[in-house]
Amino acid sequence: MVIAGVIVALLGGWTLAGYLPTRNIETPKYELVSKAKGYEVRLYTPHVIAEVEVSGAYMESLNQGFRKVADYIFGNNTAKGSIAMTAPVLHEKKDASEKIAMTAPVLHEKAGEKGTYKLAFVMPSSYTLETLPKPNNAEVSLRQVPEKKCAVRKYGGYATEGKLERETKKLLEALKRDNITATGQPVSAQFDPPWTPPFMRHNEVMLEVK
Repeated sequence: MVIAGVIVALLGGWTLAGYLPTRNIETPKYELVSKAKGYEVRLYTPHVIAEVEVSGAYMESLNQGFRKVADYIFGNNTAKGSIAMTAPVLHEKKDASEKIAMTAPVLHEKAGEKGTYKLAFVMPSSYTLETLPKPNNAEVSLRQVPEKKCAVRKYGGYATEGKLERETKKLLEALKRDNITATGQPVSAQFDPPWTPPFMRHNEVMLEVK
């Protein structure tokens, strides 16, 4: 009975730790265009991303890219005016830099060259390209993403390379079935911190469509 109680308490704590950091996190705004078996089509409004291009294997590039862009939003930037922050506050440096609220998802996609990936965070909607503080790290760049239409497939568990490939294949098969043409590379969108339990995780594979 004691062991069972400890297991339940640990599971409850793990679940809470996975839920609390993401409950109020801002996500990109979109209009639901249509729903079909296995996916939905969304029209995303224009938004700004902070991104970095890194080389290496899937997980290596994910970890490297995450650290570099997270470093930017946690304060490694040159402040440009006084900008109101959005919640949650994760970290603040005692200098002229600014903290930027964490958003979801983290976007991970292959770049043009083999073994090269792009890792991006969507910036809070309260910012524009002009009002965001500039990154101190020249590897991190800010970019305005125009309105775009994407087919999106949701899935749970950990977003491993193998799972992403399987979910992408399912999405492509569904789009082919419905005579919808995909363009560009599949984008892996991960909404949760690494410690979130697998049964609570929310991932998506996104493909821009015509």
